[in-house]
Amino acid sequence: MGSRGPARVVACCLLLAFACGPVLGRVPPDQEEPQEPEGTEEPLRDRDPAERAEDRHGGYGPRQGEEPPASRCYRCCDPGAPLYPSVPVPQINITILKGEKGDRGLRGLQGKLGRPGAAGVRGHAGPKGQKGSAGAPGDRCKSHYAAFSVGRRKPLHSDAYYQTVVFDTEFVNLYGHFNMFTGKFYCYVPGVYFFSLNVHTWNQKETYLHVMRNAEPVVILYAQVSDRSIMQSQSLMLALGEQDEVWVRLFRGERENAVFSDEFDTYITFSGYLVKPAAEP
Repeated sequence: MGSRGPARVVACCLLLAFACGPVLGRVPPDQEEPQEPEGTEEPLRDRDPAERAEDRHGGYGPRQGEEPPASRCYRCCDPGAPLYPSVPVPQINITILKGEKGDRGLRGLQGKLGRPGAAGVRGHAGPKGQKGSAGAPGDRCKSHYAAFSVGRRKPLHSDAYYQTVVFDTEFVNLYGHFNMFTGKFYCYVPGVYFFSLNVHTWNQKETYLHVMRNAEPVVILYAQVSDRSIMQSQSLMLALGEQDEVWVRLFRGERENAVFSDEFDTYITFSGYLVKPAAEP
């Protein structure tokens, strides 16, 4: 069998290839592309230029009014083909991109003063507030009033020295400015005062008195010797300062000098009152 064995194997392989070739090259009926019958192809002169260009470029360009398949490629020279495929714009949720609140910036410059607005409507009255605490005590208030009127029911005769006429009857003594023990009025409210002195003379005797301011005589009340007694008076106005004194003095006994009175009637009176305080304009 020496040299005929390989030759027979080769011959069998050739016969098998010749017999099975047509069967292996056949396409299944469901995968065969339908073939157009001959003689139905349109002449090139009657076709649209876009279709003829498609045939020349191998059929890659899409026809008019037909959307290309998603997997098909395009060339820049194809008519009607987009340069780049349309890509949907991504939608970004801005809320997730919001960062943390930053630090407060520096205060800017003050702007120009605006025009004054119209006056608003008056608001409602607010609730009553709480009672406040008591304040510190103030200075002692000085009264702006002063008045007195006093009398004497005992007669008075002159002596070797000047005598202060002391009164024993008090009619009016506002705020106690007239001292009944010393017989003097003390000024506590500076201002202008009016004073009046009334006495009853003694017959056959001289009447001689002074209205004094501090240690100085201001006016005199005088009556000559007479056979009958009479009522004699003197009045005046004085501008007094604080702590000034006004009083009545009986002249000393160089001559027989006296004023009359008795315990049943009041014949001697001395009065005064404030006309205008110095603090008033």
